[in-house]
Amino acid sequence: MSLAIRPGFDDARRAEAAALYWQAFGGKLGRVMRPEARALSYVARVMRPDHAYAAVGMDGEVVGIAGFRSPLGSFVGGGLAELRGTYGLAGGTLRAGLLSLLTRDTDNDRFLVDGLCVRADLRGRGIGRALLEALCAEGRARGYRQARLDVVGGNIRARALYERAGFVAAGQSHSRVTGLLFGFRSVTMMVRPL
Repeated sequence: MSLAIRPGFDDARRAEAAALYWQAFGGKLGRVMRPEARALSYVARVMRPDHAYAAVGMDGEVVGIAGFRSPLGSFVGGGLAELRGTYGLAGGTLRAGLLSLLTRDTDNDRFLVDGLCVRADLRGRGIGRALLEALCAEGRARGYRQARLDVVGGNIRARALYERAGFVAAGQSHSRVTGLLFGFRSVTMMVRPL
C-alpha cells in the first residue's frame, strides 16, 4: 500500500478519522463517552486537522493519524459547549467534569504529541514512526527543542514504538480515579530532543 504523510486531512474524511481515533482510544474513553455513536459524532466534530498529520492512501483514505497540542488548541479538544451539544446539558456537563481529570496541559517548553493511531491491520509497517517523525519536524519548525508525549501504563506496544523513535521516560504519575473511569492507573511522560 502506497502512503503519503501529510499535514491534516480532508474535511470529508472526518468520520473516517474519528473512527480511527476511536479504534485506538475508545477503550479508554468509552466508559465516559458512550454511547459509541455519540462519541464518534463528538470526536468527528471537534477534531482539528490543523493540529494533525495523517497517513493517507492513494484513494485519500486516512489510515493513520497523529495529533499535537499548541497554545491555540489540541487535535481532539472540544469543551463544555461541544459536549453539551452532543450529550445534552446534564450529560455534557458530567462528561466535561470527568474528562477534566485527564491531562490537557500545554507545555510551553516542549512540543506536545496528542494522540497517535494507525489502522489495526497496518500496524508494524512503519506508519506510526513516520507520523512521529512528521510531528517532530513540525515541533522543530515551531522552534521547540524537545517533544513530549504521555503513554498509559500497559500500552507496551506504543511505548516500544516511542522508545525506538528516541523518546525516553521522564516521569510517571498514578491515579486510582483514572483507573476506575478510564481503565489505566499510570501514565509515563516521555521526551525526545528535537
